[in-house]
Amino acid sequence: MKNTEFHPAHYDSQGRVKLPFLFWCVLLLQARTWVLFVVAGASRDQGSTLLNLFYPDRDNFWLGLLPGVPAVLAFLLSGRRQLFPRIWFSLRWLLILAQVVLLCWQPLLWFYGEPLGGIGIALVVADIVALLWLLTHPRLRASFTIEKD
Repeated sequence: MKNTEFHPAHYDSQGRVKLPFLFWCVLLLQARTWVLFVVAGASRDQGSTLLNLFYPDRDNFWLGLLPGVPAVLAFLLSGRRQLFPRIWFSLRWLLILAQVVLLCWQPLLWFYGEPLGGIGIALVVADIVALLWLLTHPRLRASFTIEKD
């Protein structure tokens, strides 16, 4: 049975709830190291300089790719979510877990001596907002439910 609590424009042509625009923004926020990796790879000559600018410690870069894996998986599965309903359903909780990891990551880096900066504070604030949004947005929650035919 179709959920009737949303505006008809929030459904696609197959009758599934569309993913909200902010969902894509949250995925980009979670996959920020992956985005940097792709940009660095696309700018061949300045790629190493770009990675050193954002990640002076290479270990942090490779560890930073891990919380972005659920976001990359969500990007890949979003168009075919009806084919993998159980994976799609559990992916919401993986995204929430990844957001909690990202939220704890930056203060942990500060604790271990990384200087406190405006970008880090902005990332923590954005991570808090993204986590609250992932937990509370009703249309997003509905788009991750397993539909019974």
